Amino acid sequence: MSSYLTDIDIAKQVTLEPIDKIADRAGIDQESLSFYGKYKAKVDLKQLDALADKKDGKLILVTAISPTPAGEGKTTTSVGLADGLSAIGEKAILALREPSLGPVFGMKGGAAGGGYAQVVPMEDINLHFTGDFHAISAANNLLAAMLDNHIHHGNALAIDSRRITWKRAVDMNDRQLRYIVDGLNGRTNGVPREDGFEITVASEIMAILCLAQNITDLKERLGRIIVAYNFDNQPVTANDLKAAGAMTALLKEALNPNLVQTLEHTPAFVHGGPFANIAHGCNSVLATKMALKHADYVVTEAGFGADLGAEKFLDIKCRLADLKPSAVVVVATIRALKMHGGVSKKALEPENVEAVLNGLPNLERHLFNIQETFNLPAVVAINKFPTDTKAELEAVRKACEARGVEVSISDVWANGGAGAEDLAHKVVAMTKEESELTYAYELDVPIQDKLDHIVQKVYGGTKAILTPAARREGKQLEALGFGKLPICMAKTQYSFSDNPKLLGAPQGFEVTIRNLKVSAGAGFIVALTGDIMTMPGLPKVPSAESIDVAADGTITGLF
Repeated sequence: MSSYLTDIDIAKQVTLEPIDKIADRAGIDQESLSFYGKYKAKVDLKQLDALADKKDGKLILVTAISPTPAGEGKTTTSVGLADGLSAIGEKAILALREPSLGPVFGMKGGAAGGGYAQVVPMEDINLHFTGDFHAISAANNLLAAMLDNHIHHGNALAIDSRRITWKRAVDMNDRQLRYIVDGLNGRTNGVPREDGFEITVASEIMAILCLAQNITDLKERLGRIIVAYNFDNQPVTANDLKAAGAMTALLKEALNPNLVQTLEHTPAFVHGGPFANIAHGCNSVLATKMALKHADYVVTEAGFGADLGAEKFLDIKCRLADLKPSAVVVVATIRALKMHGGVSKKALEPENVEAVLNGLPNLERHLFNIQETFNLPAVVAINKFPTDTKAELEAVRKACEARGVEVSISDVWANGGAGAEDLAHKVVAMTKEESELTYAYELDVPIQDKLDHIVQKVYGGTKAILTPAARREGKQLEALGFGKLPICMAKTQYSFSDNPKLLGAPQGFEVTIRNLKVSAGAGFIVALTGDIMTMPGLPKVPSAESIDVAADGTITGLF
């Protein structure tokens, strides 16, 4: 297979199967499908209700070491593993997040896998798809409009316009919109105030959609969203603004999971996509549960490294949705391990076993967290690059063997499911024994203790230090009855610490909590560390400059 083809070139070589045939393979009732063209469909939630008594399949979580600019290939590995399970005769379904338009047109590119391990139709998934993100943006901005309209027409709720917490949203990287002033040019145009935009994937509505269990739960969660505080320092909610019903109407279809396929025609649910640092970074609960009712093995992933994505997947999503993975795959690359070992991105190709050994503590800490903190079995998948050498791979194998962890060389980018058959066999073998998921913290302890437990048990630090502002916010949240909610850490993805330059497996550090805010609808407290952007900007040369459409409608430059 040629390595010179782009992802979109590879995707276009494959003849897709009609989505009703994919649904048949998964055992999904045709009456439950709403078609979006030939190769995409939404699945009605009635299908999930009809299978309520059916035993769930086994859930496989794919996570990774701390990400580096060298890339880890977590989504590619997830797609390849699902195809690998299918290749060895298992009934498998994939469950992934939807990509955001911001990264697609920015620097990161799309998020549909890569090489010969992709979900398709690739262009559709990376662009408008079935309109879910547009619906979320509309619901977000409807709430913002109703909030400002209420203030304009007399402010009966006594909202303090200096304490409005709800922002508008657009699914695009646009730094110009981070901080704005609106409502200008006279009384008829609203009340002037400072405002701002978040990218849609950072909206609390995205997190809510991905945690909702049904449409009633969705509406109740939307109603609990806190949009501002009044002059008596009490929260003002979407229910107070009578907005929840209309927001639910906008999201009614978006709540249904999206069904697509891999290049090898394995069924795939691609649904929802909350930010992995500001929110919990997982696909929807409903898509995961739908997949579990239709497959023996469901492969899903969590955003960024295991300290961010897997921790939130387990401590938030699994706890709130009563889910439990049967096995965890930790993805690493030799290149990324070298970067954690102190090598620059420009010097990754020559063999450097010493750098690999120096970078291994990062992988080992992630494995420790999965095995010891969360009590789950783990296997390491080395996402293979042509420059990897036998000596480098052997160094990883020996280190993992010392921990009692098997290593599998994943070659799915070049060979699709065939490149993951060894990994698939290892995953199936791991799921034969039952494991009992444990959490990093209990819900009934104070907020400070939860933060300390995450820092100590997951990051390897000493404690969480709250700024005076964060201490005040924590006391207010506990006084308002939010103290028992789980914690969603908003932290850099590049390090276990809150310093993105501190690579590897640092020790003895403290994590500074700058602010604490509640996402009352989603059902967690966001702890903000460092400088976390909820509205990214475009790079100097954005990917959008390379994307074009030919006269026949063929899209080029998308990756």
